[in-house]
Amino acid sequence: MAKPFDGAISAFFETEAPRKIRDALRRADKGDMLSEGYPYSERMPRKAYEKEMAALQIELVKLQSWARDSGARIAVVFEGRDAAGKGGTIKRFRENLNPRVARVVALGKPNDKEASQWYFQRYIDHLPSGGEIVLFDRSWYNRGVVEKVFGFCTDDQREHFFRQVPDFENMLVDEGITLVKLWLTVGRGEQLRRFLKRESDPLKQWKLSWIDVEGLKRWDAYTAAIAETLARSHSATAPWQIIRSDDKRRARLNAIRLVLDQVDYAGKDSAALGRIDPLIAGGPELWHVHAEDV
Repeated sequence: MAKPFDGAISAFFETEAPRKIRDALRRADKGDMLSEGYPYSERMPRKAYEKEMAALQIELVKLQSWARDSGARIAVVFEGRDAAGKGGTIKRFRENLNPRVARVVALGKPNDKEASQWYFQRYIDHLPSGGEIVLFDRSWYNRGVVEKVFGFCTDDQREHFFRQVPDFENMLVDEGITLVKLWLTVGRGEQLRRFLKRESDPLKQWKLSWIDVEGLKRWDAYTAAIAETLARSHSATAPWQIIRSDDKRRARLNAIRLVLDQVDYAGKDSAALGRIDPLIAGGPELWHVHAEDV
């Protein structure tokens, strides 16, 4: 089967990727971590992961029942670089939940009508109603990063976004919506490893897009846009939680814990919830540490 985009990802690996990244990928075994500063040398063992995940799934079902009965509204924003693990993490959130209660919002490119609207308008229709949990697979933060990197918005439009986003999120929280913002960050070598795997797997090739291919060449531009976005949109009311996702297992567990930690739902079991790993999940300062070693 032909590789998508004429094998552009393999070509990037062979000819354009930094030598350090190429060498690390060639040396690494399947479970090895590639980022030098990642706090663990190997992926979390499967049995330990599955045991902790099973306990957290029960807590998520409790959260769902409580939200339905209490009328709570919960919105979780998932952001991060391509291949950072957003989709897989969302899948683990929802695998035992009722899709009528916990739904995913993944909006595509705005149509002509939407492009003429107030930037936040198309997201408002997807905010949670009473008893709902909404998981945004990318969000209004497209303007802060992807649109900037690819020139899909003007500098003035982006500045307007940054002026408005704190007030927009303050209104959501003031309205009673529990807003959790998660930023998944992945090292450059690990991102490329995941892209190469997708390129060679017929069942995963659909995940690749032109943006993914071109984005490989714009790592530094993404880094600068992410740094500015986190600095300008992190607040006491709507803080960013950073998750280092080089190990998908640790990332998924800590993402779920971060959300459960934000809500005082009925029957909460602290022992089952476990401890958020401060080496994997934390505030924006964790992103800056991570950005330096990838």
